[in-house]
Amino acid sequence: MGTDEPDGREILVVGAYFVDLIFHGLPEPVRPGREVFADGFTMMPGGAYTLAMAAHRLGHDVVWATDFGTDPFSTHVLHAARAEGLDESGFRHQPTPLRSLTVALSTPEDRAMVSFQDPSSPQPLSSLLRQYRPRVLMVPQLRYDADTVHALKLARHLGITVVMDCQDVAVDVDTPGVRAALASTDIFAPNAEEALRLTRAPTMDDAISRLTELVPTVVIKLGSAGATATHDGERYDIAAPQISALDTTGAGDCFNVGFVHGLLAGWPPAKCLAAAVACGTAATTGPGSSTAPGTADLERWLARTTISSRAAAAREQRRQPVQPPATH
Repeated sequence: MGTDEPDGREILVVGAYFVDLIFHGLPEPVRPGREVFADGFTMMPGGAYTLAMAAHRLGHDVVWATDFGTDPFSTHVLHAARAEGLDESGFRHQPTPLRSLTVALSTPEDRAMVSFQDPSSPQPLSSLLRQYRPRVLMVPQLRYDADTVHALKLARHLGITVVMDCQDVAVDVDTPGVRAALASTDIFAPNAEEALRLTRAPTMDDAISRLTELVPTVVIKLGSAGATATHDGERYDIAAPQISALDTTGAGDCFNVGFVHGLLAGWPPAKCLAAAVACGTAATTGPGSSTAPGTADLERWLARTTISSRAAAAREQRRQPVQPPATH
């Protein structure tokens, strides 16, 4: 699970900001023709901001490559980034509005989202990789266009570890470019529904099996049930601490940062997964990503996690001596 260490930055995050308009504490899912009142409302910075902010809170050297416009949503996230002390070297400021926002309707179990984004042309990924030479590249959603696939191959050539989320992208492994993108990704972290849809597999075990044919490390988010991961033919499972979640918006991004935090610390896969679940769980205790943990908070959440390794358990069982039959 170690990474090569180019002479450059520790983490490069690429991706757009979003402003999350979060209605939390909904008593039931919103249905057409019905009005539901939320217990609370919060406007929070989100999108790739969450990755950069959460990594920074855990003490990492992170650069976030993104664009801002002249609109109030851009201003809101830019102020939040500065308040967190994020490095601004990757920011580009456009002379026109560049709105990115999501309305999140959050119940304790899940959330529904409606998003809007002004069109934009992101910074070329290959150029960013050459400029910053990070140890880890974090990509917040499955990107499979030709330019991205080329950049991911460059990342591998440069010894950069690529960590990619899936998000709600309506493709599968047979969509042109998807297999090539996954084949150049080191750690892929979809949630359960995304993994099943992407692989068109009938079961989660089948989905994991198909993904591990393409990606060395597969990490599946299971929501309140925890997470499972495979690495080098071994599978790890962890149950999330039992809590009363306020809002799940941003939890998946915090989860990914927790895994990368462990990776950069040189932790074994099981502890990386524990850190991921700990960070993701912590994030659900407040609106948006506001409760993303720092290092001290992470240690407290880690103490509440339980990991199991299926392969390790099987090996241990095989090592147990066969007991002779009881005699009377």
